[in-house]
Amino acid sequence: MERMKAGILWRRWTARVGESAWIGLLLVNLATFTWATNMTLGRWLRESIGPLTLSALRFLLALLCFAWLLRSRPHEERRPGADAPLLLGMALAGVALFAPTLYWGLRFTTAVNATLINGLGPLITGLLAALLIREPLTPRQLIAALVGLVGVIVVISNGSLALGEMLHGNIGDLLVLAALTLWGIYSVLGRKVMARRSAISTTALSMALAMPLLIPAALVEQFSFPVHWRSEVALAVLYIGFAPTVLGFLAWNEGVRRLGPGGAMMFYNTLPIYGALLGHFLLGEPLGLTHFVGGALIIGAGLWAARAGR
Repeated sequence: MERMKAGILWRRWTARVGESAWIGLLLVNLATFTWATNMTLGRWLRESIGPLTLSALRFLLALLCFAWLLRSRPHEERRPGADAPLLLGMALAGVALFAPTLYWGLRFTTAVNATLINGLGPLITGLLAALLIREPLTPRQLIAALVGLVGVIVVISNGSLALGEMLHGNIGDLLVLAALTLWGIYSVLGRKVMARRSAISTTALSMALAMPLLIPAALVEQFSFPVHWRSEVALAVLYIGFAPTVLGFLAWNEGVRRLGPGGAMMFYNTLPIYGALLGHFLLGEPLGLTHFVGGALIIGAGLWAARAGR
């Protein structure tokens, strides 16, 4: 009887949610999962390939995929046009600087820490949007940002109250925070650009404009950090170039279309959950009390802030 009642309630709930919402839920979770695997693999590859080289190969592979998607788009979608200054800013902040900073940070911190800290990303973006393009910042978002920041401090400090020791011993965590800030700038600039052109065009052009910076930097890096190619390294680079960078992007945007921005952001914080589990089970990284406490604060703050825009 209880099983029958549960089945009836389940069918009623799924009918109310609708097939489109279910697909949207699966898509945003697919996106966050692929982004979590990027951090896990970035940590795993730290001794095999330099951050500049990995970034250049990642975005070069992704750019080939986006160029194929853009081939049938209108001519205006394939040219920067009047958006060139903003696209250059996106290329510098979100491609040329963001990815190398993230992968550099992953050389010094764990994938568990990096993905938990990444849960602060939407709140950082909200704060930057308020500062740079005067988007309204609600009291709920401000409180959530402060709570999330406390969570990040808990994760970084590992329970230590010595600020100097914390900052000196966790350069990787601070680099991940810097990468999130760069990604926030990229996202804010992207909002302005995508008011006039498609997300695919915006992403492809920002990647293309970053290549003249990333490719020479990657070539110079070979003198101090040559790639140690193995079959598994090549497969990991191919995966990073396609799954998180292309598939994750497309899945997220379609999920946003189906769920709305607020509904999609409700599930963004599955990323630190997936990342912490992947880092623990695949890389053997420890999960301690500070990770659970700090992660709960970060994820809880993000969910609470996202509910306002659901």
